[in-house]
Amino acid sequence: MENVIVIGGGVAGLSAAIYLARASLSPLVFAGSPPGGQLTLTSEVENFPGHDSILGAQLIEKMRKQAEKFGAKIIDQNIIKTNLSILKKEVFTADKSYTAKSLIIATGAKALWLNVPGEQELRGKGVSACATCDGFFFKDKVVAVVGGGDTAMEEALTLTKFAKKVYIIHRRDSFRASKIMQERVFANPKIEIIWNAKVEEVMGKQKVEGVKIKINPKLEFRILKIDGLFIAIGHKPDTEIFAGQVELDEKGYIYTSSRVAIEYIKNQISNSKNTNQNSKIFNIFNIEKYNFNYQMATSVPGVFAAGDCVDFVYRQAATAAGMGVSAALEVEKWLESIKK
Repeated sequence: MENVIVIGGGVAGLSAAIYLARASLSPLVFAGSPPGGQLTLTSEVENFPGHDSILGAQLIEKMRKQAEKFGAKIIDQNIIKTNLSILKKEVFTADKSYTAKSLIIATGAKALWLNVPGEQELRGKGVSACATCDGFFFKDKVVAVVGGGDTAMEEALTLTKFAKKVYIIHRRDSFRASKIMQERVFANPKIEIIWNAKVEEVMGKQKVEGVKIKINPKLEFRILKIDGLFIAIGHKPDTEIFAGQVELDEKGYIYTSSRVAIEYIKNQISNSKNTNQNSKIFNIFNIEKYNFNYQMATSVPGVFAAGDCVDFVYRQAATAAGMGVSAALEVEKWLESIKK
């Protein structure tokens, strides 16, 4: 039986592995196939501390080597099933099973894409799903954001700090974003909204040069010349195999004790302002399942989670690294506690 298994070979999983290995816990890491997480799909990374510019795949490779140097064992296979109990955690690849005393889930999330011609070919060449990550590369350029929720509004507003012009392309005639976010967008002179429009194709050979959009209801086609395209239609956490075992929210993100605590306090504040409203906290999750001595703990004792499978707010490599480190330190503490 392993001391700890880490599922995920991205920044969160590898950060956890480095700390666990240095603590002489010999973590077993399942990095996936292909390994590396979302960062391997990013061309240049300029906002990871210690690197003014590094390729995403290169950063992951450096982290892998660092983890292995300290004694982590890394297997580039996918976990297809888990059986999580208090006494042992069992994970299954296509041809073998492994057991451990503890588990860190760091499976990440995937951005949802439009699946139109040119989009995948130009990812990292002007097509992005993260304005915070890539907005800096579009100083004084023209860019477009696709989406109509709060994320799309946030992406557009972030891009106005760099780009000279930002289009928002939305398939309906109104946004679903919160009122305050809409007001900020409408008030920004750099932003122009194209309503009732759908991207049909991303154009360009070596980089994004424009998009072909279809505008309803007249079904008119228009070529919009842009330098960058940001897709903001949501993310999907890779947590399907944990459904029914650890508690997930309605979008599939894993609840950790720190989030449960925050949600509980927010709920209490909301109830104190509205005494006629009954508490809904117990309808959201079973609060008694969580050990609040561990911030990264899930609803199953000995199972921790970190990175983008938990974090739907920041979704940055640096925050994922910090969460991975926190989870590793808590695993070390957990393993000491069950020895007693």
